[in-house]
Amino acid sequence: MTIRPIVRYPDPRLALPAEPVTMFDEALRELAQDLLETMHAAPGIGITAPHIGVSLRVVVLELDASEGARTYVNPEIIRTSPEMILHKEGSVSMPGVNDEVERHARVRIRYQDLDGNMQTEESDGLRAVCHQHEIDQLDGVFWIRRLSRIKRERLIKRFDKISRT
Repeated sequence: MTIRPIVRYPDPRLALPAEPVTMFDEALRELAQDLLETMHAAPGIGITAPHIGVSLRVVVLELDASEGARTYVNPEIIRTSPEMILHKEGSVSMPGVNDEVERHARVRIRYQDLDGNMQTEESDGLRAVCHQHEIDQLDGVFWIRRLSRIKRERLIKRFDKISRT
């Protein structure tokens, strides 16, 4: 278990699509554990392998400590609701700034577990927002790309100021 350095915005690696996981082995389990430890240290509620510079489609979420963390390998959204919600989002790669992003209220995802078994999960509210946010990151879409240009530029200026102090 290792806390890994987090890739900071605007590192170009955050804009690259991650590669599918093909090996379900001990190295994958170690990566998932490192992601969890790194996420706790950040702190955050979700993290992807690209956040630590590993270009693999792995997500770890822990929205409620009593429920524990969940690891999603090669996740993809297979259904979205027509209803939309606004939710405040941020990133471990851009700490200290956040803004409201419009997302689907409910989603169904397909993913593999750490053993490579195919799973599906339906989510709503915060978990649905997190699924969309982290899958975007795996696709190379950093969350601020979902904001208007004006909001995005304001957040980037604020983050630059925070980063300098």
